[in-house]
Amino acid sequence: MVERESMEFDVLIVGAGPSGLAAAIRLRQLCEEQGRDISVCVIDKGSEVGAHILSGAVLEPRAMNELFPDWKERGAPLNTPVTDEKFWFLTPYSNIALPTFLLPKATHNHGNYIVSLGNVCRWLGQQAEALGAEIYPGFAAADVLYDDDGRVLGVVTGDMGVGRDGKPKPTYQPGFELRARYTLFAEGCRGSLSKSLIARFGLADKADPQTYGIGIKELWEVDPEKHQQGLVLHSAGWPMDNSTYGGSFIYHLENNQVAVGFVIGLDYSNPHLSPFEEFQRFKTHPAIRPTFEGGKRISYGARALNEGGLQCIPELVFPGGALIGCSAGFLNVPKIKGSHTAMKTGMLAAETVYEALSGDDAPDVLSDYPERVRESWVYKELYKARNFRPAFAKLGTVLGTLYNGIEQKLFGGNVPWTLHTTHADHECLKKASEAPKIEYPKPDGKISFDRLSSVFISNTNHEEDQPIHLKLKDPEVPIRINLPEYDAPEQRYCPAGVYEIVRDDDGSNPRLQINAQNCVHCKTCDIKDPTQNIVWTVPEGGGGPNYPNM
Repeated sequence: MVERESMEFDVLIVGAGPSGLAAAIRLRQLCEEQGRDISVCVIDKGSEVGAHILSGAVLEPRAMNELFPDWKERGAPLNTPVTDEKFWFLTPYSNIALPTFLLPKATHNHGNYIVSLGNVCRWLGQQAEALGAEIYPGFAAADVLYDDDGRVLGVVTGDMGVGRDGKPKPTYQPGFELRARYTLFAEGCRGSLSKSLIARFGLADKADPQTYGIGIKELWEVDPEKHQQGLVLHSAGWPMDNSTYGGSFIYHLENNQVAVGFVIGLDYSNPHLSPFEEFQRFKTHPAIRPTFEGGKRISYGARALNEGGLQCIPELVFPGGALIGCSAGFLNVPKIKGSHTAMKTGMLAAETVYEALSGDDAPDVLSDYPERVRESWVYKELYKARNFRPAFAKLGTVLGTLYNGIEQKLFGGNVPWTLHTTHADHECLKKASEAPKIEYPKPDGKISFDRLSSVFISNTNHEEDQPIHLKLKDPEVPIRINLPEYDAPEQRYCPAGVYEIVRDDDGSNPRLQINAQNCVHCKTCDIKDPTQNIVWTVPEGGGGPNYPNM
């Protein structure tokens, strides 16, 4: 039995993203206002706050305005207001510009800011520490602690210095037990502990299956003559077919930098499809390519995102804690935004926790938190957006666009019916023999690139001699089922080249090689594996990408 040091706090927050940091800040603000002292600890698996944060990102400042009305004076890195926005429908050789006045109000970005969400989180971390919260990056929450009655008591952080063989190395350090009266899980989309909590407490039993997208992003420095600071451009159509949900974003930040990305719904059916290759192909479109010609790609990353909407959100509370932000799935899909809703749910959870700790007998279950969410603008906003993603899944791109245009533009989302997601993403793949193969062009190294050069500029690093954090429930399944039936789709849906089928020189003896050191922590494998045989777990704390300005 490993002896572990234990630390105790009033509130433990797992994840230093927008929701976790907003929760920490709001708790400490209430302490200052009321003259109380509640100890707040935030841990994050990234090497620093912001290291693993990846988003488009256009930030709606609604929650920020509530949290810090004086954020401008405090120097928050919201430096680029949106000054112009465009929406294009792409065909293989042309672009059709849709007037923005025809688009639903929810998709408009007037009053929003183009940001690096990583830098926003770095700033939020500074504010939280200034208010007295303790923040420990480089600590990966590996397991949940429970008492004998099943109440969450906190988490255990991962051991450090364990070899690939599972044995301690000379640098071995056991993880810590971090205990708290309440633990808030703010791990982001498909958090590993949040997933286990949802299963243990049956939190999703009454919800629709969550559906996800994979967002792949690059940061470029472009020719100043091609830079339009404040421009937001979105597209739909090519290279996706009518049955595959997807679209792009191009955001012009300050300093001649442009964020470009592509999001593909992980309910796609063709196992030959590669989200990474589709993104690279998108940039070669004749209307897109000129922006990046003569420029320099400076960073790359990928992340899964929740797309299901309100009807896919699980129950939020369990004995000893709650889910906040994208751990629960508060993304507003038509807005392509979730940071403002994540921050607000963190703030609402913090207010609930503060009141619970103010009484003589703190309740096991924070039952007021779901009620606060339901009474907030978060719920009202997501209610109006609830049919957006299911409509595309049921109707395809063309009819889904028409349906959503009518529902959102004419009715503001207030229709008397709710569309539902009926299948989990991993259930949607066809057999390889039933789907057309896709021939992708070779990267040119100027506009389009390969996976390994992309992973290199994500600054991804893991200690190579550590246990592989991508677990197989059954090591025989990849070759026995995935390869013959689906042509090993893990080779294509992973945007980092983690999964590779290798063979002997004569082409025999196929086997799955897991290049875990490449993992950018997007969680796509955990979601899309058709047999649900791959389980994403946390590697050593501090491992993974180190995103600058993403």
